[in-house]
Amino acid sequence: MRILLVEDEKALSKALVAILERNNYSVDPVYDGADALEYLDAGDYDGVVLDIMIPKVDGITVLRELRSRGNSIPVLLLTAKSEVDDKVLGLDSGANDYLTKPFNSRELLARIRAMTRPRAARESSLLKMGNVTLDRGKYELSAPGGSFRLTSKEFQMMELLMSNPGNLISSERFMEKIWGYDSEAEINVVWVYISYLRKKLSALQANIQIKAKRNAGYSLEETR
Repeated sequence: MRILLVEDEKALSKALVAILERNNYSVDPVYDGADALEYLDAGDYDGVVLDIMIPKVDGITVLRELRSRGNSIPVLLLTAKSEVDDKVLGLDSGANDYLTKPFNSRELLARIRAMTRPRAARESSLLKMGNVTLDRGKYELSAPGGSFRLTSKEFQMMELLMSNPGNLISSERFMEKIWGYDSEAEINVVWVYISYLRKKLSALQANIQIKAKRNAGYSLEETR
């Protein structure tokens, strides 16, 4: 699951990124409202954690702009303000939830799970293709040859492939979706993880395989 984090306090942002990534979220951090709107225009996110007091464009304006565009992405507002009027303003502007600083990381994670649950509930917890099953809840890839618990990056890549069977997915798309715009990772990291997944599929005696098309991308195909 991919989250856009909009928080201008760099130390707090870094800490939140670490917490979210430890809990298997992919995170893009930005530090002002203008960048937040730009990233939301270009990216595919499952939720937004949005501080109200941010530079250039404040959080409430970002939220109102999103909703005016018909974007229903779940938004959790963060703020140092605790007054009832501020909470009401945020919720009336279209926020799904509201968390006042300072907060406990467990509560933050619980609120993110709660606000993204309606979207997640529309998807089955299991993805199937050929004789292979990907359990979204357990991060487990299984087939007649056994099962593997995938790492976060392996899981996200496999989920993207199995959600788009037969469709080419470029290395750039993997980078954007999983590593994020600001990642310092080189694009060849995609090939490295494709290699990991191919070895696991082979070990599981899977009847699907990841095929590469030169200069175009990768696709998941059933073997004949």
